[in-house]
Amino acid sequence: MRQVPELARLEIKFAAYQVHLRRLEQWLQHHWAGFYIPYPDRQVNNVYFDTHNYAAFQENLSGGSARTKVRYRWYGQSIAPDAGVLEVKCKRNYFGWKLRYPVAKAPYKEGASWRWIHQSLIEQIADTATVADSEEFGVPIVSNDGSKWLHANPMPVMINRYQRKYFVSADDKIRATIDVNQEVWDQRYKPRPNFRYHSIPADNLVLEIKFDRKDRELASEVIQGLPVRVSRHSKYVNGVRAIQGWSMHGS
Repeated sequence: MRQVPELARLEIKFAAYQVHLRRLEQWLQHHWAGFYIPYPDRQVNNVYFDTHNYAAFQENLSGGSARTKVRYRWYGQSIAPDAGVLEVKCKRNYFGWKLRYPVAKAPYKEGASWRWIHQSLIEQIADTATVADSEEFGVPIVSNDGSKWLHANPMPVMINRYQRKYFVSADDKIRATIDVNQEVWDQRYKPRPNFRYHSIPADNLVLEIKFDRKDRELASEVIQGLPVRVSRHSKYVNGVRAIQGWSMHGS
């Protein structure tokens, strides 16, 4: 999907250190836009897939205007892939949206190889995807491209996980998420998932603001006085950098 769909939202990211978490939460809670918490925090887990020459990593590292990432996402405490959704995250300049393909059964069993997991995902991908602007809102479409994305991106690069906090303005026009406690597990060139050795990215807090294109002026007013700066940030890029030697830990 090359054209920007109508439901695509504008996205602005802010990266900071986790010591700023309380300050950011207070800023949102006391904001004149009346941000509220729509539902509890969630534990987000992802496997990122790429080509053998890291095409997606290079796209996102260079900050090109058209970028895609392929990942498998599930929620909850399990670090092993569970039932979830294959997501193709698309970015065109500041517009972002996702193609989401549900996967009903866990694509993992104890001792499974990455080859087995990859094939399990391909076999479960449905012909109906959702074009979504977030984890909650989307429009169903007929698409058989899910397995094609996996075939084109056969290499598992990393597993990452983080805690996500949700905020929505009183008029429901501005959505914000804060991601904290990020961890990354290196999966490069490993026949089976590595759940033991992990890394911690340097910038461990990400605030993201999302809004419709018609609400640009409102969003500009909302972010005035934000105590952190706008930053081009990719969890995938930062995760790969982390597993290349930063902050190694055993678990």
